[in-house]
Amino acid sequence: MSVEVGQKAPNFTLQNQDGEEVSLADFQGKNIVLYFYPKDMTPGCTTQACDFRDHYAAFSDYNTVIIGISPDPIERHQKFIDKHDLPFQLLADVEHKVAELYEVWKLKKMFGKEFYGVERSTFIIDKEGIIQKEYRKVRVKGHIEETLEVVKTL
Repeated sequence: MSVEVGQKAPNFTLQNQDGEEVSLADFQGKNIVLYFYPKDMTPGCTTQACDFRDHYAAFSDYNTVIIGISPDPIERHQKFIDKHDLPFQLLADVEHKVAELYEVWKLKKMFGKEFYGVERSTFIIDKEGIIQKEYRKVRVKGHIEETLEVVKTL
């Protein structure tokens, strides 16, 4: 099964930072910005999370929830949220099953080493659960503003 714009977003259930089960289906009737990121507390991921935080009210004005997913465990998510005062949920995809489902678990290269990890990606899902836009290999700078512009058209 592939994930494509115009198709229903695959449902999943993961634990949030408080250990509560969260499913994509829980947000039926709202727009969703679902973003996958490599790791809590790293510079790019921190910038991205803080940009989403700083625009959170604007997303809320458009009936939109923000959900971040990374392979980090819930304890690390809780620290990340506390440290940066993040107003949205972070889900723990420790076994990277959802990352694989959304085809964002990729072979990466850094410092001459190859390893598997999350390719920074964002999916914009409408109130009916249909993927309206996808961004893969996201560059953090300007991304949140661009995402908000798309949400405004839903």
